[in-house]
Amino acid sequence: MGKFSFQKGFGQLQLKDVPVVKREIMNALNINTRSSWGARLKGEIEPKISEAQAIEKIFADYGITEIWGTDENKSDINGA
Repeated sequence: MGKFSFQKGFGQLQLKDVPVVKREIMNALNINTRSSWGARLKGEIEPKISEAQAIEKIFADYGITEIWGTDENKSDINGA
């Protein structure tokens, strides 16, 4: 998948910020289920331009600029 994934950015978050950022992104994308979150995180659904900008702003608030794609060198966010 990868192209529209924001796993790379999500993996750079401090653990204390993970639940807050997840909630902020879910609110910005108007999603409320775990399956929708997973599909968006993995890039299975292409974001609208406004959604991509919202995601980028949220990560920028936490000092993260390298957002898009996956980081094959790190383990899965869920510990797999």
